[in-house]
Parts: sequence; C-alpha cells; structure tokens
Amino acid sequence: MAIVVNLDVMLAKRKMSLTELSQRVGVTMANLSILKTGKAKAIRFSTLEKICEALQCTPGDILSWEEDPSQ
Repeated sequence: MAIVVNLDVMLAKRKMSLTELSQRVGVTMANLSILKTGKAKAIRFSTLEKICEALQCTPGDILSWEEDPSQ
C-alpha cells in the first residue's frame, strides 16, 4: 500500500509556488518540500486543512492511495 502525495500537481494547477503556499499556510518550506517529495511519514489534520484551504481543494486532491506493485 502506498500513499501518494500530489501536492506538486495541485500547486501547478493553481499556478502557486511552494514559497507562496508556505507563506499562506504558515508551514516552513522545508516541511512542505518533505511532504511534496513524498518523504513525510505523517501530516497533521490541521496542516492538511490549511493546505486544502489555500489551494481550494479537498484532501483527496492532495493524497491518493495506490497499490504497491512490488507486493
């Protein structure tokens, strides 16, 4: 099972930079970058809510589940 983070896709769709999202949400660029690259192990619901509010999307637009082909 793999959770896929589509933050870069949503940023592109909204024509928003990671810097702008960081400023709007109040999360550091480093933490957003970790999330964007899929290296994050967890995300707070409050952070996810702020990201969704800034990007005008739902959590399902940012996070998706894909079956792991190696299993």
